[in-house]
Amino acid sequence: MGNFAFVLRLLLVAMSLATAWAVRGQFGHEHGAAWAGAIGVLAIVILSKRQDWLRRLPAIVALGAIGWGAGGMMSYGKVVGYAKSLDLLNVTYGLFGLFIIGALYGFIGGGLSSLALASTESKKVKWASLITQMVAGAYLIWGILIYQLEWLMTPPRSELWAACLGAAMALGWYAYRNAYHASFKTAMYSALGAGFGFAFGNFLQVLGPYTGLEFNWWNVMEYSLGFFGGLGMAYGVFSSEWEESQVADNAANIIGWVFLIILLPLTNIIQAFSYEKLLSRGKVLSPAEPEAFVQLEYILSWGSLLLLGGFAFFYFKRSVLTQQDWSSKQLLLLFVLYLGWYIFLSNIMGGIWLNGGGTKEYLYWANLVIISLGLSYSFNWNKNYQPYGTSYSLCWRLATTTILILFVLSLILVNTHGDLPGAQKRFVLWE
Repeated sequence: MGNFAFVLRLLLVAMSLATAWAVRGQFGHEHGAAWAGAIGVLAIVILSKRQDWLRRLPAIVALGAIGWGAGGMMSYGKVVGYAKSLDLLNVTYGLFGLFIIGALYGFIGGGLSSLALASTESKKVKWASLITQMVAGAYLIWGILIYQLEWLMTPPRSELWAACLGAAMALGWYAYRNAYHASFKTAMYSALGAGFGFAFGNFLQVLGPYTGLEFNWWNVMEYSLGFFGGLGMAYGVFSSEWEESQVADNAANIIGWVFLIILLPLTNIIQAFSYEKLLSRGKVLSPAEPEAFVQLEYILSWGSLLLLGGFAFFYFKRSVLTQQDWSSKQLLLLFVLYLGWYIFLSNIMGGIWLNGGGTKEYLYWANLVIISLGLSYSFNWNKNYQPYGTSYSLCWRLATTTILILFVLSLILVNTHGDLPGAQKRFVLWE
């Protein structure tokens, strides 16, 4: 049971973050990534079966959401285009650029999530100091790399990857010098997973159309980032030793719960369901009556906030406000509601009742069913996970292997396709 339970936990977290990250493609930016990250961290806390973490569930998940959401400021559209080029230099540059961007997503997301897990009564994380250092590091590295050295990854678009690099460096240095070793390793594995997932996903996105399958291959790239990022974060958590977590703070839990159930969904709905965006989609999905399309989407989106948000808040207030232990049914219902809510909003945006919404909209629900069955099965286990133990040497071996794999993928790409729409060139050696 030990090996099977360990692998199943990894896969369930990977599928959770992958599904949510694929849905995130409809929302984009920091707010979309934050909701997706929250779902991945929520799966980890549930599967851990540790009561000390479950008592702090809202605060931990909210911090994880902020960590995974931070990378949403980075631009990567042109970097994706570099991998569609016809020469090895630009393709390799594109895949390694995506590896860096994905790794930054994973390092900050996995790092903040795991620091929330690692905070103990004897050694609490000083969040105000950490965030201050991360902001300072972001400004410093961004200024040096972009304005002084002019190391532009994706001109003329935003170069905030450098700011995320500075924030990640500050986060890593904080974890390392304060001996949060399990958190540092979790951040590293999350970075490797998300970085590889983004690059590999782009590899699939470029070659996917050649299979003859009609599918949203961009969505496959998003799923890949979430899957391998979740796999790395879960491996870091479930293979490490963690001390007893700090006592649950009622105020932190309330703030975390309000953020997760009200502020985060509200931000996504406001950003994704603006009148201009809805009207433009309505003209495509329902050109005869686009205004009616807008009205229906308004009703469904805001109605979901009132009904599901209100239900979730009041149904779980006993556990959050009184710090009573969560039951298995409560945890499963929380996960289904939170991921199902995200999928439902994606269905609304895609006009699933008008044009079917595409295969991906139904695959989201299929993923939710599979994950829910896995979570339900995990509740039958008598004990929480047993750490397997891991080391930095494994992390470095994986990093070396990943670099070699990316070179191989680059060679495959330049020899398997011709001119592609959306291809970009960063370097021109000869014409």
